[in-house]
Amino acid sequence: MDKQQTAQKVIVVGGGIGGLAAALALVRRGFRVQVLEQAPEIGEIGAGIQLGPNAFHAFDALGIGDKARGRSVFTDFMVMHDAIDEYQVGKIETGEAFRQRFGNPYAVIHRADVHLSLFEGAQETGRVEFKTDTQIQRVEQDENGVAVHDQHGNVYKGIALIGADGVKSVVRATYVNDPARVTGHVVYRAVVDKDDFPEELRWNAASLWAGPNCHLVHYPLRGGEQYNVVVTFHSREQEEWGVTEGSKEEVQSYFQGICPRARQLIDLPKSWKRWATADREPIEQWTYGRVTLLGDAAHPTTQYMAQGACMAIEDAVTLGEALRVHDNDWDKALDLYQRSRVARTARIVLSSREMGRIYHAKGVERLVRNELWQGRSQERFYDAIEWLYGWNVTNCLKDDHR
Repeated sequence: MDKQQTAQKVIVVGGGIGGLAAALALVRRGFRVQVLEQAPEIGEIGAGIQLGPNAFHAFDALGIGDKARGRSVFTDFMVMHDAIDEYQVGKIETGEAFRQRFGNPYAVIHRADVHLSLFEGAQETGRVEFKTDTQIQRVEQDENGVAVHDQHGNVYKGIALIGADGVKSVVRATYVNDPARVTGHVVYRAVVDKDDFPEELRWNAASLWAGPNCHLVHYPLRGGEQYNVVVTFHSREQEEWGVTEGSKEEVQSYFQGICPRARQLIDLPKSWKRWATADREPIEQWTYGRVTLLGDAAHPTTQYMAQGACMAIEDAVTLGEALRVHDNDWDKALDLYQRSRVARTARIVLSSREMGRIYHAKGVERLVRNELWQGRSQERFYDAIEWLYGWNVTNCLKDDHR
C-alpha cells in the first residue's frame, strides 16, 4: 500500500451499528474505510430497539433511510402503566401530529435489521473493507496517522482511527482507562412469535409496565409477526458486566406482586439472553490526536432512554458534518465533533439513570411517579422531548460552525 492510499484510508474499530454508521459517514466524505471487527463475522445480536425521529434523520443523512423504514414497525403511541394496578401513568401519541412536529416517525425494529441496513449501505459503496476475527491489541500514532496492531501481529494504517468498539472498548481503555459503573440492574431480552403473544397486549406501541425495582417492556417487530419482550430487575447478586444465557426461573422469582396482565409476559419466552448492565461516567475528552471515540465506546449508557443505538448513529452523522464544514481537516473536525456531542450524550447517560429510578419507584416515590404527568397535553409532552427528538443534520453542530 503506498502512502497516497494510506493517507485517504480511515480505520474504524468495531463492526456494530456505530462502526458501520461511521463507515458510511466517512465514505460520503470521500474516504475509504477499513472496519476491524473482533467477531468471526459481521453481524448483530440482541432483540428489538426503539428509533426516535432523530434516528431517521440520521439514516437519511447516511443514505439508508428507505432501507431502515422498510424494516421498521411505526408505532401509534408510547405508553407507561403501573405494573401493580395497571394505572396508565402516561401516553405519548406518535401518529401524524408527532410526525409533523419532529419531521419523522417513531418506530421499533429488530437490532439486526438496523445493522443489516447499515451493512448493505456500506457494501454498496464499494469503499468499505471488512476484516473480521481481528482483536486490536495496541494503537500508535504520529503526525502522519495511526497504526493499529492486532492479535495476529498484523498492522493496519490510516489517516485517522474511529474507536467504535462498544461498551468494553479497547480504544477507550488505551486513552482513558476508566472503570465501568456496574448498576446491579439485570436485563432479560427475548423475541416471541405473534401466535404465542397475548392478543390483549398486541398493541402497536412501545409499552412499558413500571414496577417496584423492576419493569417490563413489549412492542411489535417485523411487521407484527414477532414481539420484543424485555424485563429488567434489581439483582440480588453481585453482578459483573456481561451477557450470558438467562434462566426462566430467575426471571420469575423477581416479579412477585406484579399484576397478572403484565406478569404473563415473563412466561412467554422459550429462551432469554441475560445482560448485567453498566455505564460509565461521562467524559469531556473523546479525541486524542487522530483517534476519537464513537457510540458506546464514547458514552456507554443504560437502556432506560432507549437511545443507545440512536446516539451512535447521530455521532456518525455529526462526525461526517464536522469533516464537511472543515473540508476534511481532521484536527479541526475532531475538535468540533467532540464539542458538538459531549453534552448531548452525557445528558442521555444521566437522564437514563434518572429514568431508571422513575420506572422502578416504590412506596411514596411510586405514588409521585404516577401523578407526574396527570392531565398533560400531547403538545406539552412534545415540548418536553423536543431536545431529544428535534435533533437533525442541520442542527447537529455547535452553533458557531453551522
